[in-house]
Amino acid sequence: MAQSGVNTGAKTRMTRALRVLVVEDEALLAMEMERLLAEAGWVVLGVALDFAGAMTIAEAGADFALVDLNLRDGRTGPATAAALFAQGVPSLFVTADPHQIPSDYAGALGVITKPFSPATLTGAVRFVTAWLSEGAAPGPPPFGVTLAPRPSLPPRRH
Repeated sequence: MAQSGVNTGAKTRMTRALRVLVVEDEALLAMEMERLLAEAGWVVLGVALDFAGAMTIAEAGADFALVDLNLRDGRTGPATAAALFAQGVPSLFVTADPHQIPSDYAGALGVITKPFSPATLTGAVRFVTAWLSEGAAPGPPPFGVTLAPRPSLPPRRH
């Protein structure tokens, strides 16, 4: 089972299941992501369709988020990722339009390009789980994941 979070300095000791927020407005894809993540042992806090929903669900203690660029309220994925980063929640974009990602990635660690396989999604979340545990990228990203030019974890809030 994937684990996440107690801050112990440079590293984070894994003590509980990673709590994932899915920010995706395509209902069928969101349900499939939720199913795949749950089957892999992660806790899906919920699915948000827009910026406001993401902020509400993140308050429940998200450790990590998967964020689409184009949501129900427009191209608010970058603003969502930036707001989550400010709250201490790292994210990966999940989009069919990676060319629309801002050059600074809005604080996101990287991107999974749609369409993606179940192995790509779970591999990406395992990679981020290891990153949270070690405090640094655990090596090259898995197939299907492109890292931001200068990815970094946000400071954790307690």
